[in-house]
Amino acid sequence: MFGWRIAAPNWDYWPVTTGHESKIGINGGISKGPSDYPHGTRIQIEVDAMDEVIEQATSNGATILRGKMEFEDFYLAYLMDPTGIEIGLIQHKNNE
Repeated sequence: MFGWRIAAPNWDYWPVTTGHESKIGINGGISKGPSDYPHGTRIQIEVDAMDEVIEQATSNGATILRGKMEFEDFYLAYLMDPTGIEIGLIQHKNNE
């Protein structure tokens, strides 16, 4: 749908390419959440400096749902904005 390409899953995460690979787009993914986590749509945003973004977001009223977690190639955190919208942050380790 929408011309998006969905790749094979990796750890219950399906990477999504939304445009031509040579152009910057809103690429992302679809994932299964943990069974103890609320279900619904969650925006995932790639950032260059996760600690700074978390600091800025919380100083503007966001709540940390799951703090910065380290994985092999990236860091991941989940926040909720003051209106209740959940936001995932991802920082690839090559951005350190």
